[in-house]
Amino acid sequence: MWGGRFSEATDSFVAEFTASVGFDQRFANQDIAGSIAHATMLAKAGIITEAEKNQIVGGLTQIKQEIADGKFVWSVALEDVHMNVESRLTAIIGDVGKKLHTGRSRNDQVATDIRLYLRDQTDIILGLLKRLQTGLLDLASQHTDTIMPGFTHLQTAQPVSFGHHVMAWFEMLMRDSERLIDGRKRINQMPLGAAALAGTTYPIEREFTAELLGFEGICQNSLDAVSDRDFAIEFASSASLLMMHLSRMSEEIILWMSAQFGFVVVPDRFCTGSSIMPQKKNPDVPELVRGKAARVFGDMITLLTLMKNQPLAYNKDNQEDKEPLFDVVDTLTGSLLAFADMLPNLIPNKENMRAATMKGYATATDLADYLVRKGLAFRDAHEVVGKAVALGVQKGVDLSELSLDELQGFSDLIGEDVFEYLTLEGSLNARNHIGGTAPNQVKMAIERGRQRIEQLGY
Repeated sequence: MWGGRFSEATDSFVAEFTASVGFDQRFANQDIAGSIAHATMLAKAGIITEAEKNQIVGGLTQIKQEIADGKFVWSVALEDVHMNVESRLTAIIGDVGKKLHTGRSRNDQVATDIRLYLRDQTDIILGLLKRLQTGLLDLASQHTDTIMPGFTHLQTAQPVSFGHHVMAWFEMLMRDSERLIDGRKRINQMPLGAAALAGTTYPIEREFTAELLGFEGICQNSLDAVSDRDFAIEFASSASLLMMHLSRMSEEIILWMSAQFGFVVVPDRFCTGSSIMPQKKNPDVPELVRGKAARVFGDMITLLTLMKNQPLAYNKDNQEDKEPLFDVVDTLTGSLLAFADMLPNLIPNKENMRAATMKGYATATDLADYLVRKGLAFRDAHEVVGKAVALGVQKGVDLSELSLDELQGFSDLIGEDVFEYLTLEGSLNARNHIGGTAPNQVKMAIERGRQRIEQLGY
């Protein structure tokens, strides 16, 4: 494709070393869609004839089918997906195929392909996110009254409902959805027409091409259009945050599955056993997702490092953007598929959760709040309750198991009604405000969650 300038053929090792067709054939459909739109625009602008456009579109449609049928022969000698498609097009329709590249360069072509591919993948990922979020809402709705310990520093802090905890996961994923939707706007800008770096002398109609391809806007500077990979890095950043959230969920599931917690049962189909210990049931899916988060983080750093010292405009370095980006897409998609199937099928062990909540003086703050409502300053109430907890630790009992006389020994403000506030149900119901763990508030949060998903429109 550049034989006119060179006096000798490219070294065979160099040809293989510099080729990208082994991985960039992945967006052949996007490349063909971009080429069909480009040819349609060339005909509209009078740069090629309508008959030539029809030949080109017919040939490209045939190539798309050949690829789908697995009959297309990819050649490393042709370097990349673009030249493989163009070469086959010329073989099918003759010299007219050589006119397709009029008014464009592989620089703006590949930039367009990546954006089209990433736009498609973002839509798929958003669909998987919606499926996972809906599953979490369904799970939470079944357990608004299921009591479990809430933790800080991994120590029992206060009672919460399992549904409330699941809704915390939902909130993480809502932010992820919003980030991906917002980032899609920056993905969906068309670089085609920037050509190699300076634009083209042909009377192209970029707005028309953008409309054909469904782009929301057009890249405004030709130098930036061919060299920008911010949108890919932003996608990898959003993916990293999403994987971090899945990793946090994984860590909790792994802990909860252990015999020491026994909070949840994960269906057998998401677990494996041990080759030597017959009793083992290992949480392989959440462990793998926890590990794969690191992989996505590494891909994001690769993309950042790749771009950090590139002068304008396009450089061959940018060939290295595809494999880490593809890996982000594959890893994130697989993790979401696994979680969308697994999380809604978690089975909480209500008895174990309740027993664990009783072990850590989870209602201590409720007792302090009770004293404050009786007129004691909070800091003084904090000290009183601390002494009561110390007695409970000494006797090996919960606050609710101390006698009224024992409690009144720390403050004469304590009355017989105190035990209403020391029950786990009383603790949950007392937090009756937006964002609180009271079961009726959790139910309302679930309903709002369903509405918020629909309002996002994906």
